[in-house]
Amino acid sequence: MARQWSALEIAALVAVGGSLLMVAVPSFVRNLAASKLSEPVDGLDRLVRNALVYADTKPQDISFPPSVPLTPPEVPRGKAESDAPELWEHKTWQALKFRFDAPHYFAFRWDSAFDPQTGSMRFVATAHGDLDGDGVLSTFEVRGERLPGQPPRVVPGMFVDREIE
Repeated sequence: MARQWSALEIAALVAVGGSLLMVAVPSFVRNLAASKLSEPVDGLDRLVRNALVYADTKPQDISFPPSVPLTPPEVPRGKAESDAPELWEHKTWQALKFRFDAPHYFAFRWDSAFDPQTGSMRFVATAHGDLDGDGVLSTFEVRGERLPGQPPRVVPGMFVDREIE
C-alpha cells in the first residue's frame, strides 16, 4: 500500500528542493560562463607561446608572422560553431600552429608590425566573442614585442573588455 504524504511533508520537500535550486542554478550558470571564458585565455596563451618560439628562430625584422584578419570572419553569436577545415590554413595560423578543430565561441586575430625607426617588432593577439548572441562583443587582447638585441617577450597583462558582456 502506497504511503500518503501530508501537506506539511510536501511543503517541506518543496521548500528544500527550491532552496537547493536557488543555490545550484546560479552556481551552474557561473561555471558555464567561466568554462566558455577559458577558450579565449587558453587560445591567446597558445598563440603567445608559439609566437615566442617562432621569433627565436627568425631575424629581428620578421620576428613574428604577418597579420591575419579575424578568423572566422564573423564572431560566433551565442553558440559554439564549427569551421570549414580550410579556414585555419592561412600561413600565419600555420606558422603559429593555431587552429580549432572543435566547435568554439570566439574568433581570433593576429596583428604584427615592424618599426624600422626603432628596429622593434610587435604583435597583438585578439579574441572576440559574443557569448549571449546580443551583438555586444567581449574582447581579450595580449601584446608582445621583440626589441633589438633582446629576446621576444610578452608585455605583462591581458586587456579584457566586457568579459562576459
